Amino acid sequence: MHRLLLSNDDGVHAPGLKALHDALVDHARLRVVAPDRDKSGASNSLTLTRPLALTALENGFYSVDGTPADCVYLGVNGVWGERPDLVISGINHGGNLGDDVLYSGTVAAAMEGRNLGMTAIAISLVGRQHFATAGRVAASLVGAAEQLSLPPRSLLNVNVPDLPWSEIKGFRVTRMGHRGPAARPQEVFDPRGHKRYWIAPVGENADDGPDTDFAAVEDGYVSITPLQTDLTRHAARDDVQDWLNALT
Repeated sequence: MHRLLLSNDDGVHAPGLKALHDALVDHARLRVVAPDRDKSGASNSLTLTRPLALTALENGFYSVDGTPADCVYLGVNGVWGERPDLVISGINHGGNLGDDVLYSGTVAAAMEGRNLGMTAIAISLVGRQHFATAGRVAASLVGAAEQLSLPPRSLLNVNVPDLPWSEIKGFRVTRMGHRGPAARPQEVFDPRGHKRYWIAPVGENADDGPDTDFAAVEDGYVSITPLQTDLTRHAARDDVQDWLNALT
């Protein structure tokens, strides 16, 4: 039976994490390690300025007073004496589509698993209602995980339409779409009259072509996007070299 490490960025008490656990508990041995509070947008950050507290909860989950990447680092690296076979992050409350993956703690948790040598999958529900659908998607993917072959330092980013299972049309392998720039921050004032700023919502879709994650979800399909941790823009290396040559 698979040994799975479950984590998320919405926090250890999030309904999506419980839905993921409930969907997989009959299919694998589970270890749940998640942040003690909402860490959405934490990306790949690690806590390096203080030690971390790992706390066992009554339901068998473990909470960490740190980031999603911290949680997976602790879950994989010997806290219990055995490494998992697979890291699953989610079920996120909302999509992680296109450029969202650069900020997402959900994707970062899976990426930390991949960096530590695990097969890793991030799962997000593009909405907040049909977590059971996303749970069934997770169970389907875990059941076929042994047949999955990915290049080194790769992971899967899965986005599930917020629909009943009976209305899901199927699965599509997609690429990342892209968003335009976010709006300006929103100014607010605290009770003492000091100005504060809310980060604005994400920008409008700039690239949502038919092969993108945006399009798949909009059409009622589960989007599965293979991601890599190598961010090098290889096609631009010659241009940069030419630019440097012109400076000398």
